[in-house]
Amino acid sequence: MMNHTPPEYILVEKDADLHRLMPELQGEAAIGVDLEADSMFHYQEKVCLVQIATQRLNLLIDPLSVEDLSPLAPVFADRRIRKVFHGADYDIRSLYRDFGIEVHSLFDTQIAARFLGIREISLASLLHENFHISSDKKYQKKDWSQRPLTTPMMQYAVQDICYLLALASILEKALKQKGLLFCVEEECELLSAVRANSPKNAPFFISFKGAARLDPRSLAVLENILLLRDQLARRRDSPHFKVLGNQQIMEIVQRKPLSRFDLTGIQGISPRQIDHMGDALIEKVRDGLRLPDAALPVYPKKAFQRLGSKETARVKALRGWRDRMGDAWGVDPSVICTNSQMQEIAIAAPQHTGDMTAIKDVRKWQVTLFGREICSLLKDVG
Repeated sequence: MMNHTPPEYILVEKDADLHRLMPELQGEAAIGVDLEADSMFHYQEKVCLVQIATQRLNLLIDPLSVEDLSPLAPVFADRRIRKVFHGADYDIRSLYRDFGIEVHSLFDTQIAARFLGIREISLASLLHENFHISSDKKYQKKDWSQRPLTTPMMQYAVQDICYLLALASILEKALKQKGLLFCVEEECELLSAVRANSPKNAPFFISFKGAARLDPRSLAVLENILLLRDQLARRRDSPHFKVLGNQQIMEIVQRKPLSRFDLTGIQGISPRQIDHMGDALIEKVRDGLRLPDAALPVYPKKAFQRLGSKETARVKALRGWRDRMGDAWGVDPSVICTNSQMQEIAIAAPQHTGDMTAIKDVRKWQVTLFGREICSLLKDVG
């Protein structure tokens, strides 16, 4: 039975203390990393805690107290030091957005678990399965910008990192045994290059789910409502969803209410919301309805290549092959090949493995492991 005594940690709240710890980090072969943010509580989300584990130390670095995190940048950029994350996508984007920190030599335990065919790939599940540790996930939804941090919050934060290095070793060993470590390493290298994707000056509706299906008039109303929500959220220092939910916004756009009474029929909008912003919402709807046809927005359509009968037959053959490979590997079929990759391969119709290297988003590991098989399959299909 493992000892479940809460792990020790050092809370770093001063720049001098961070500088003092740098030699310790720079001498490590690997570090475990996690972040906590406040996206549930504020208009502009920010990183509120950076957790780093070494073989000897657990560090909780407070970026709301430490003024300059730039000393960490060389450590995260150093390819000789492996950085172990779990589900790193959000963390990679956040580190670069808030601190200009780039991450190299990434090992993502979530990606590793997917390639091993592990069904429950959350960190809590992996910690429970491998170390019999139970994690209280209620702290995920706490306001990490509050100060001082409570002892239970800090214990939760350190527990999420102190087993990462041991977990990575277990998963890496299993990947080596299956000959799949190089696949995970390539996926991690690609993941380390992701950045926050919010194009400047883009309309709000671009990132709103369901906007692509709206007609131009409804799109104009949607943009007006989203602009109003953003203004209110900024004024209140609140996340967008706490001002007005996406589901309610879509119903407003579809119904186009012109009175407070019309708003009362929309599920999820409270009398308090109608009292506080009802008139503004109605005015935004009217503005959208008054906009001249020539000024209506148009949702940018992605370049779409309609598949012909041959390409469709190739996709069908590739899907059957992928599903069989997923069963043979014991993994989710999307690990073998995603739907978008299959479509690209079907359109390109590679005849030789060398042809596959030019196909966008196809990985080197896929060419190495499956290139000949895919090309042979496509030749048979025609």
